[in-house]
Amino acid sequence: MSFPLLTATAALPALGAIATAAVPAGRRTAAKWLALLVSVGTLVLAAVIAVRFEPGGDRYQLTESHAWIKDFGVRYELGVDGIGVALIALTAVLIPFVILAGWHDADPSPASGGETPKETKNYRWRPTQGFFALILSVEAMVILSFEATDVFLFYILFEAMLIPMYFLIGGFGDRAHAGTDENAAAQRSYAAVKFLLYNLVGGLIMLAAVIGLYVVAGNFSLTEIAEARANGTLEMATNTERLLFLGFFFAFAVKAPLWPLHTWLPNAMGESTAPVAVLITAVVDKVGTFAMLRFCLGLFPEASEWATPVILALALISIVYGALLAVGQRDIKRLVAYASISHFGFIIMGIFAMTTQGQSGATLYMVNHGISTAALMLVAGFLISRRGSRLIADYGGVQKVAPILAGTFLIGGLATLSLPGLAPFVSEFLVLVGTFARYPVVGIIATFGIVLAALYTLVLYQRTMTGPVKEEVRTLPDLRLRELVVVTPLIALLIFLGVYPKPLTDIVNPAVEHTMSDVQEKDPQPEVEAAK
Repeated sequence: MSFPLLTATAALPALGAIATAAVPAGRRTAAKWLALLVSVGTLVLAAVIAVRFEPGGDRYQLTESHAWIKDFGVRYELGVDGIGVALIALTAVLIPFVILAGWHDADPSPASGGETPKETKNYRWRPTQGFFALILSVEAMVILSFEATDVFLFYILFEAMLIPMYFLIGGFGDRAHAGTDENAAAQRSYAAVKFLLYNLVGGLIMLAAVIGLYVVAGNFSLTEIAEARANGTLEMATNTERLLFLGFFFAFAVKAPLWPLHTWLPNAMGESTAPVAVLITAVVDKVGTFAMLRFCLGLFPEASEWATPVILALALISIVYGALLAVGQRDIKRLVAYASISHFGFIIMGIFAMTTQGQSGATLYMVNHGISTAALMLVAGFLISRRGSRLIADYGGVQKVAPILAGTFLIGGLATLSLPGLAPFVSEFLVLVGTFARYPVVGIIATFGIVLAALYTLVLYQRTMTGPVKEEVRTLPDLRLRELVVVTPLIALLIFLGVYPKPLTDIVNPAVEHTMSDVQEKDPQPEVEAAK
């Protein structure tokens, strides 16, 4: 029996989470190093998956299949296509930087003399250990969700990852909150509950659809259902397929998030620490858009085409609405959150453009948005931790006192507006080209999102980094060694994938071709008049 590589890649962070949580309360540094080493080990396994994956081979590779709940046809079934490989790699790359960036985020406040009140009363309370254990548990569930080819298994993971995220948002909030400690705690609690309720409602609707799929298909295997539909042994009534599609899509649109189901994201990102905010939008939210490709298009091709006009309209609203609200933000982290809503609109638009360029661009956008948002948000987090404020108006002239911080902030911002030469430009260009080929009006309107992105990014940089040096920022230190270790590789990736995206496109394109065959779509041919 071959080595279960996919299981191992998810099991390592899961076991690491348990081990990290078990570290004694007085050994906070040991817990941090253990979590970091586990995340690096997971990255090594993800690299092995990428090396062993053959882009021209079978659709799902490195497969594993074991009986789980026999009476209901539920199996522990795993497999990866090119899209899954790319997103597993993204997750494994980002988590070590999330851990390094959050190195001190769960430490006791200096005002408490190095110990939290709960630590002095109850030796078993280990907030630092819990913080890093929760991050590793999220990583394990996200990676396994990218590998799951059993619909019920995916649903369990889709819902289970909400639990650690709830505690990360509500229990380890941003210390730069404006107001009293009681007000900050109330805002964190509100953001965490809102995140949980929105996603639970989506999950419950999806559960009804999962049960309906089992009633129709008799099993939960993605590959078996796809084969049965392809050879004609499984037929769904049109209305049944559309209802099931809506149940799945609603849950994924909440997770993505798509307008008007997006309102939990600004609260969750604003009240989280910067590393947890990255975990939300760069890692967890990608499960929603990934699932649209794998499950919505793969299981319900006719319903996907039926719903495309409405989904494209919602994606356009997300693009423009998110960008407009980002322009008007006074809070740095909420600005990045609304910018992400706009970017997710581009991703969903690319998926449902039903073209090879659009879906390839959407997949690349998932990866590139994760890297660019991580770079911008983490640098913003370093800035906020120095000044103790998230308000844009509290900054000015930072580039004169902390030029490296300002420079990395600028590169992260330029990547967010998809500057040519940086990774997001390639994906955004492909999404727009693929959309314009089939829906030219939609593609034209979406370009306004690019203009607005330039506006909110450059205004943010101008107001925080340029101009006269404010008295409160005169003593801000520049990036330290640990922070440089976090930011430098992310910027290097943005530049490398912006100049040479071929390693990603070679992995992704064959999977996109399979998805296009699922929906039985071909790229529209350009109309060229014959030469006279």
